[in-house]
Amino acid sequence: MNAQISFLDGTFRLIHIPLQLYPNFLQPILQVLLPQGGDDDSLAPEVEGLSIDNKHGFLNISITPVECSIVCHSNWAKNVFEPVIKRLPPNLSKTVTISKDTYLILSVISAGMDAGSRVMDLTCPLALAGVPIFFITTYYSDFILVPSKDRQTVVQVLLARNFEFDQDESAYVSPSAMSHVRGRSQSSDPPSTPPPSNVAELQVRTFELLKKRNVVPYISPYLRLVQCSGRDPSQMVDYSRRPSLSRHMSGNGHRRSWLDNVDTKLYTSLISVLAKQPRFLSITLAQEDPPSLLLDREYLGVFGDSLVGDTEGDLVPIFLDLVNLPLEATGIVSGVAGKLIQEMGMDDTGVSSELSYLSTAQAGAVILSCEQSMKALEVLKPLLSKE
Repeated sequence: MNAQISFLDGTFRLIHIPLQLYPNFLQPILQVLLPQGGDDDSLAPEVEGLSIDNKHGFLNISITPVECSIVCHSNWAKNVFEPVIKRLPPNLSKTVTISKDTYLILSVISAGMDAGSRVMDLTCPLALAGVPIFFITTYYSDFILVPSKDRQTVVQVLLARNFEFDQDESAYVSPSAMSHVRGRSQSSDPPSTPPPSNVAELQVRTFELLKKRNVVPYISPYLRLVQCSGRDPSQMVDYSRRPSLSRHMSGNGHRRSWLDNVDTKLYTSLISVLAKQPRFLSITLAQEDPPSLLLDREYLGVFGDSLVGDTEGDLVPIFLDLVNLPLEATGIVSGVAGKLIQEMGMDDTGVSSELSYLSTAQAGAVILSCEQSMKALEVLKPLLSKE
């Protein structure tokens, strides 16, 4: 199995914002998207989530037909989003949620594995160990959110499946790591049943849970997506070499402006689209990668030549509204993706190379080509029908 896994620095939180409150949060969303650490970091405590050159270790902003969802460093959640929530009337503030538990983010770089195989090989062992996850496929990498308290279990499970960590994570594993797999600190439910013993049982339980919570898969009419990327920063002009900007270099103890490290055309286009409250936009910033976008095709013209990748794509998301499920629910990604790969013969036809997944705070989206999404919807509907 040729996959390199590493934990990103820091802890992160998931934020759910109802679509009707999106205008209230446009300012904090832009503040996080365009981080400008000042010379005096004590004035901006949220910059702990940034590298010395003002890059996010990880940030995902997703606007979908279901919700607006943010994955950001815990400090940004506390210092940027919480104050806005507190200023809302009580009846509205309670509809916005920030996860109580913090999450770690696993970065997965895998060569020679198609997208469907990556989803399954990474999520199945964690689901069988009872670890709740969120999965985000981007243009360059896959990212998995796991509860911070489950780090030992995650490491032990993936090492046992021959995944390689880029650092010696075995130091974090204790013999008792598996003994607290099912700690559901946020749940008021009775003690949960043991994790499923195999993939077949996992799939059965997943669809029983989804059906019980009235989850109905659906496709949003006329919504077509492309998976693409901003340009590689290494190909951009290095403005830091200009003498007039030398005083901002990190060598003098100052943070460089975020403008020194980004494609301003791409970011101007992003601001323009975000200001319109798009039907669908998912932007992922990770320190090692150029910006990755999953984008409504309607907005391609706004970005012009600032995007690279499959701009001719025709992807269709199948949405699963998981608002009635607790964040601690396990097996959703692997259960749904595994069933589709199995029922649609994706391994035999090569279609699994197309499958990707986007977890948001209270929803999930299986993303396939237009033709395959229609077939997948026909597979899922009978499984979740109560008739």
